[in-house]
Amino acid sequence: MFEILSEKLGDVFRLLSNRGKLTEKDIDEAMRQVRLALLEADVNFKVVKDFTTRVKERSLGAEVLESITPAQQIIKIVNEELITTLGDGEGSRLTQASRPPSVIMMVGLQGSGKTTTAAKLALHLKHTGQNPLLVAADNRRLAAIEQLVTLGKQLDVPVYSEDPKTASKDICAHAVSHAKKLAATYVIVDTAGRLHIDNEMMAELEQVKKVLKPDEVLLVVDAMTGQDAVRAAEEFHARVSLTGLILTKMDGDARGGAALSIRWVSGVPIKFIGIGEKVDAFEPYYPDRLASRILGMGDVLTFIEKAEKTLDEKKAQELQRKVKTASFNLEDFLEQLKAIKKMGPIAQLAEMLPGMSKIASRLPDGAQEEQLKKVEAIVLSMTPRERQNPGIIGGSRRRRIANGSGTRTHDVNQLLNQFQQMQKLMKMGAKGKLPGNIMGMFK
Repeated sequence: MFEILSEKLGDVFRLLSNRGKLTEKDIDEAMRQVRLALLEADVNFKVVKDFTTRVKERSLGAEVLESITPAQQIIKIVNEELITTLGDGEGSRLTQASRPPSVIMMVGLQGSGKTTTAAKLALHLKHTGQNPLLVAADNRRLAAIEQLVTLGKQLDVPVYSEDPKTASKDICAHAVSHAKKLAATYVIVDTAGRLHIDNEMMAELEQVKKVLKPDEVLLVVDAMTGQDAVRAAEEFHARVSLTGLILTKMDGDARGGAALSIRWVSGVPIKFIGIGEKVDAFEPYYPDRLASRILGMGDVLTFIEKAEKTLDEKKAQELQRKVKTASFNLEDFLEQLKAIKKMGPIAQLAEMLPGMSKIASRLPDGAQEEQLKKVEAIVLSMTPRERQNPGIIGGSRRRRIANGSGTRTHDVNQLLNQFQQMQKLMKMGAKGKLPGNIMGMFK
């Protein structure tokens, strides 16, 4: 996500940091480079002009020109103005009805991932303690009904469906009555999509909206379609008064222009983003966190939230105890590898950690996952005694482990050496003797 834009903005900031005190000419050149980077990232030209004007005006102030660290001040200004462009986050919360169920009407073009996104939203609500009901009201694409029913079974979320010949507005009316019987807190309605926006489609959506009286009308848009996504949002908003947007395929959008443009141009807040094909690859939208990712500053809060969902609390406390007492062994290491794999693709996790996104982006696609598989295979080829006490692993044992894991003795040596270094750092940390540069990693 945003690899190209992050890299180009990073180049601009590095150039500024090498200048020391900045002149108006330096700032003009920097803004020209920022403008080009945003345009190449497919950001709407009006948004680019407005953004760079705001940043330039603030950068020409005393807080930058007279600062001892002018480059850092400009990064701070760019971060703040990015958040302004992306939205304040206030509108990203879902509206709740005064009496349940709250009704969410999902709309969008075919191919945007609307049906899958409806299921992702249901799972997200379920994880927050809600009782959602999915409604298969897309009777124009029969596969959509089957798809939603299948997803509902996988997620253990009820799905209301009827004969496809039934009118969408009637399906919706019956579904709301059914939701009350189930004591559902949210009703998520998957409406019909089209290949193009047309009057017939919009007229049908307007009828459905009259029947549902939804608390939210969410447009699902494919972030990879760039400015087409922005235009679709404007047209849908004009006809059915959108309350929010969900951007899908954000994991594959290296340019990110739609995310930076769509909220500003349409005036409709982004509520969620889809970051992968799996049903749990779905996040609430936080403008400040997204701005941090774009600037390569990471998103530690989202990383922690993912970890909390994945790690067992008792295991996490036991791990913390072992780290503090420097008794962490390869058995524990294997547990952590499995937990990391559950959290999602390594490249996505890396971009949430400050300074790691650039390193991860240089690796070939899938290289991180392949390396994890190799490490896991090596550890699994060890006996329980060897995992608990790696010091006993001599030359013959290393050769056996390499053969058993389909790797080379060099790979086994490398892993054991790295683990030995990790253990040394833990022992030093337990005694409060970590070197200064290591301590700096945690500040």
